[in-house]
Amino acid sequence: MTRLATLFAASALSAPLVLASPALARPMTPEDVVRLEQVGTVEMAPDGGRVAYTRAWRQDVTKGKENGGSLQQLFLTGSANAARAWLPDDMNISQIGFSPDGGMVSFLWTDKDGKRAVWGIPADGGARRRLAAISDTNIRSYGWAPDGATIYVLADAEKDAARDKELKAGFDSRVYEEELTVSRMFAAPVMRERDRDIPEPRAIEVPGHVASFQIAPDGSWAAVGSAPTALVDDSYTSQRVHLIDLQSGKVRAVVETLGKIDDYEISPNGQQLSLIAGISANDPAPTTLFLVDATTGDFRPLNQGAQEAAVDSEWMADGRLAVAVDIGARSVLRFYTEQGNVEREVETDGLVISRLASGGNRLAVTASSARHPGELFLWNNQGFDRWTEHNPWLAEVDFGTQRAFTYNARDGRQIEGVLIEPVGGVPSGGAPTIMTVHGGPEAHDSNGWLTNYSMPGQVAAGAGYAVFHPNYRGSTGYGVDFAMEHQGDYAGKEFDDIVDAKHALATAGVTDPERVGITGGSYGGFASAWAATRYSEEYAASVMFVGISDLVSKFGTTDIPNEMYLVHERAWPWDEWNKLLERSPITHTANATTPLLIMHGDSDTRVSPTQSMELYRTIKVRKPDTPVRLVLFPGEGHGNSRTASRYDYNLRMMEWFDTYLKTGDRTAEMPAPRPTLVLESAEPDEKKGRK
Repeated sequence: MTRLATLFAASALSAPLVLASPALARPMTPEDVVRLEQVGTVEMAPDGGRVAYTRAWRQDVTKGKENGGSLQQLFLTGSANAARAWLPDDMNISQIGFSPDGGMVSFLWTDKDGKRAVWGIPADGGARRRLAAISDTNIRSYGWAPDGATIYVLADAEKDAARDKELKAGFDSRVYEEELTVSRMFAAPVMRERDRDIPEPRAIEVPGHVASFQIAPDGSWAAVGSAPTALVDDSYTSQRVHLIDLQSGKVRAVVETLGKIDDYEISPNGQQLSLIAGISANDPAPTTLFLVDATTGDFRPLNQGAQEAAVDSEWMADGRLAVAVDIGARSVLRFYTEQGNVEREVETDGLVISRLASGGNRLAVTASSARHPGELFLWNNQGFDRWTEHNPWLAEVDFGTQRAFTYNARDGRQIEGVLIEPVGGVPSGGAPTIMTVHGGPEAHDSNGWLTNYSMPGQVAAGAGYAVFHPNYRGSTGYGVDFAMEHQGDYAGKEFDDIVDAKHALATAGVTDPERVGITGGSYGGFASAWAATRYSEEYAASVMFVGISDLVSKFGTTDIPNEMYLVHERAWPWDEWNKLLERSPITHTANATTPLLIMHGDSDTRVSPTQSMELYRTIKVRKPDTPVRLVLFPGEGHGNSRTASRYDYNLRMMEWFDTYLKTGDRTAEMPAPRPTLVLESAEPDEKKGRK
């Protein structure tokens, strides 16, 4: 164990939370956002005696550490505040699990040779070793056979020697959407400690492109989530669960759900599956819970029509099904009997559950709250015991009060959102307010942790802003009907709901109506662009991230055209060119007086960066007096993955709002092109190579 990991285990996880005195309290900063940690993935041993989880963290680039993405370090624990780092912090792992006997913790790891394989480390302590590998490629995911002698794996396509030769010779042209490869499935013998060579795996024929799978308790069959191709659009609209025989590869049944699919789990007796899926091809999101007959593939919904969204499910050893459910902005834990009847529903007392893990009849949950990102909790049959504390320094921070806020839209429709008040309370006359709009729109914001690099949250609250997260029409968590109310109406009622939130908050005395800004990514970026053009008179500042400005060109440059048709507009562009142009922010730039900061990854395939370029250029030329800036992040896609890009984004966002929203002055001079970075030199041991 490294010194840092030892200190982390001894202090951050073992010490009780000590609340800071008011004299020590301070506002949250963008630098704080960089160092936030949380629970990544969680697995329980089969008997429920131990929990393995990952600490998800990032190198602190403000301290001179190496830039990169999110890292995951393995921890093991059997009780609260007793976790130990089971691997050093410079081993970035993923997809943890337990062997069937609970004696080995398994994980995916890419070794120094660049090969990703299944590794394991004894749960009682010992050296790590490789358990399964494919000699010619990398492993994407894996699952243990019940006997512990075989590991089933999904692997990348076999290397193409001829293509590698062409690439080395400089022939690097790429045929758009025609050179995608599908995953392969193998049964790999578990390697013994003395094995030097990789045992020959057995190939299993699987249909299409397999994204995930689960092995049945008797080891004879598997549930496989498969789409016709590796296209992102197919993964959204055409993925189905196939039940396949693991010896012959024969598909014995297909679960012919009509919409998107998400989590699926096989029951302990192997007779049925739980499945979270959509109810139709036009259902925007998989939020309905189904029970599936494991022999025939027949399925029946358990909560269809309810104003809620199923999030995750786990079978208990006694046959009960535990399900995390979001009901609007709050979360509940629900237990179903084996027959699909509701046995019990538990309020979570401010926790928002994102994931479940079970072992025996014990249940672990990953949950956040208004005061902390995701942490590990254990269900004790009465409530939730907190087992981890990843950010004890949050006790130093002053928080703005956070609560659900409900209002009526202009047509009388009730809309809910989450409000964060400024630290110290709302001043007389109302506070400058930032509307933070989620993407999708088939998503929603719960009353949990709402601060990250692109969501101002408590950073803004500490700077005197109110922040509101509207769950506008099209959001999940309020039933399928609500999630479909925006369809065929791009930028219509859905974005009117956000304007109506502004006026409701002003009436409630929370918001200064002359100082309202807006930000969001993806569909939230679309809302931010619409606010800065069509509704420019309503917004004093806008920060648009990976957003849409031209619905016509967006269709031709996105990797999800069928998704756009099925769950957004329900019509093809060639049937309504004029309507799409009318609902495009680019059409309304004559109105654009709102200072607009546009940010985009230059490698985004979901929403092309040309969407941001179009809007920037049009405003720049057509409205030369309107402050507008375009920032491109090299190598980033539909959201920033590298830590420096995230920190840079957060600083720019807050500088833009401080310049234009806090003052309400739309004519103020733009901030400097480069934000003020708080950077320190790396400590001596880090300069020598420590991460």
